[in-house]
Amino acid sequence: MTHPRLVEAQAIKPFIVDLRRKIHRQPELGFEVHKTASLVAQTLGELGIETQTGVGKTGVVGYIGDGDGPVVGIRADMDALPILEDTGLDFASEVPGRMHACGHDSHTAMLLGAAKLLAAQPIRGQIRLLFQPSEEIADSEGISGAPRMIADGALKGVDRVIALHVDGEHYVGQIEIGSGKVAAAVDTFFGHVTGTGGHGARPQVAIDPIWLATQVLNALYAVPSRQIDPFQPSVLSIGVVRGGEASNVIPRSVYIEGTLRSMDPVVRERLVAEVERCFSLARAFGGDYTLKFERGYPPMHNHAGVADLIERTARDVLGDQGIGTPTPTMGAEDFSYMTELAPGAMFMLGVRAPGAEPQRVHTPTFTLDEDALPIGSALLAETALRLLEEARQA
Repeated sequence: MTHPRLVEAQAIKPFIVDLRRKIHRQPELGFEVHKTASLVAQTLGELGIETQTGVGKTGVVGYIGDGDGPVVGIRADMDALPILEDTGLDFASEVPGRMHACGHDSHTAMLLGAAKLLAAQPIRGQIRLLFQPSEEIADSEGISGAPRMIADGALKGVDRVIALHVDGEHYVGQIEIGSGKVAAAVDTFFGHVTGTGGHGARPQVAIDPIWLATQVLNALYAVPSRQIDPFQPSVLSIGVVRGGEASNVIPRSVYIEGTLRSMDPVVRERLVAEVERCFSLARAFGGDYTLKFERGYPPMHNHAGVADLIERTARDVLGDQGIGTPTPTMGAEDFSYMTELAPGAMFMLGVRAPGAEPQRVHTPTFTLDEDALPIGSALLAETALRLLEEARQA
């Protein structure tokens, strides 16, 4: 027998799908999610939900319930990525070079779907809907959307907080949920290796930063395997190497940019120190370097009790076959800032169509099966209600 909450969600699937497609057509980056936030606020208003805008710059918060009792937050991120879409969908991005390639359009639509389900019934306590900008990037001060919303009081008084993220590896009708550390801390480094430059025909009178950079790069790639305990997860990846303009000109500098991922705070600091040591090799060979770090999100921790309740809810709604094997990831999520303040958890929602190849986020061809959307709305709504009930009985 199909769970009543899922029956309700299936009945509003056209509502959820229409919202997702509207957002997908008009992707916005970072904190510049003005159209998306406006659509969210308008939709919440039409549902009769008290709404606050401009939270964390461009975030939106909705309040459902009588406010007398515990508070449960549900978060959805709204921003897109700077990717040129290549899906061929008839509702593909209408903004060149921008795309919802991480599923945030569906996260927002599913939370609006959950809002519609929840608005139709009395709520003892409060369910707070957290529509967040800028999960993918930080602003000029190095701060992303979650801490900006927290600074504006979005999590004040929240007793529990939950979220979901689409997963193109798992099929529709499945979720993944684990407890403990489930996503990595992230830091970014930006470095310049400098020499003197010169004529390509006379390398002996130049200090070649490209050659210096190869020494630095070799050392960087050895850090996880030779400097970090193999039982401690760590990643160091180089994303940008840029230098030179002509084949016969030795340039003055080479730019190197990369990402660091870790689960343990000691390992996190060790990675930063080792990157500094690798760049210092440039000085050993007569060159120099400058290096800057942008400290990013902390590891994301799923609270055991909240994760367990999500799993039990999913079993009730989807059956035992709806629970997949949880897989920790070295990806990062700024939802981690919220779970530092209130016990919470994020679950992964399968969006892979039956018989389809795995769908990779952050790619130009990322798509999802919209049959997953009402499932996500049902799980968010039902979990929030159960968390409220659990908190009242505590």
